[in-house]
Amino acid sequence: MNKKIELIGAPVLFGQRKFGVDFGPDAIRYAGVVERLQRIGHEVLDSGNISVPKVSVEKLQAETSGLRNYEEIFSYNKTLMEKVSESITQGHFPVVLGGDHSLAIGSVSGVSAHYDQLGVIWYDAHGDLNIPEESPSGNVHGMSLRILAGEGDEQLAQLGGMSPKVSPDRIVLIGMRDLDYGERQYIKKHGIKTYTMADIDALGIKTVIQETIVYLKERTDGIHLSLDVDALDPNETPGTGTKVSGGLTYRESHFALELLQQSGLITSLDVVEVNPLLDNGNHTAEQAVALLGSFFGETLL
Repeated sequence: MNKKIELIGAPVLFGQRKFGVDFGPDAIRYAGVVERLQRIGHEVLDSGNISVPKVSVEKLQAETSGLRNYEEIFSYNKTLMEKVSESITQGHFPVVLGGDHSLAIGSVSGVSAHYDQLGVIWYDAHGDLNIPEESPSGNVHGMSLRILAGEGDEQLAQLGGMSPKVSPDRIVLIGMRDLDYGERQYIKKHGIKTYTMADIDALGIKTVIQETIVYLKERTDGIHLSLDVDALDPNETPGTGTKVSGGLTYRESHFALELLQQSGLITSLDVVEVNPLLDNGNHTAEQAVALLGSFFGETLL
């Protein structure tokens, strides 16, 4: 990888209802991400955090109908879209540090402007494929991928003036173990390539990633990896807001990222849902940094 890595912090929390995930980008920095990537031999530019609206307890936790915190979510995703697009224009490799997973609306929108056939790997316990009518919570971090596929709120789907940002046949879901009924129906209807934890247990992570690479290589001209730390088992990453037992192990995830790095196909990346207020000694942020190390070519020898 010969591009400069650009770290873009997105301290956003409006896509869900728990405080602390907005501290995720700085927790990852505190865990030494810049120094780690530099030791591998990369040039790293830390662009700091994008500007986001202020939050109040009442606003974040208020009972409401429809999309929660809609104006704030639209605002920061537009800002993030522009920042990510600018990063790619400058020849950088954008790494977005989150922040809740609603930020992927902005990051992938920024990336998609530079590719005709963008692919997305969604490494997560959840599909994030809800629409407002079917969402049990109204939390947008559970709708972001469906919006990027062109469904759900029209204004968010049209962010940047085009929709969809990614078609269902260029999406791969890895680590799935908590899907709502509407999400399952959507996956089946569109034939989205999906690896549940049962699939990973049966096939092994090496085969899953190899199949993913073969599947996307022939149909994409760039691939965005969106990595939610809750894809890993909560014993591995306790500092996250939507824990689901039975997830990927530390070693499985490192090996997966090593294989993706070796493919040379990944063109941009999110690391999301690190919440230091729910963590134990910043362990989850440290795990995120270690995963980034593996993705960017860190080896033992």
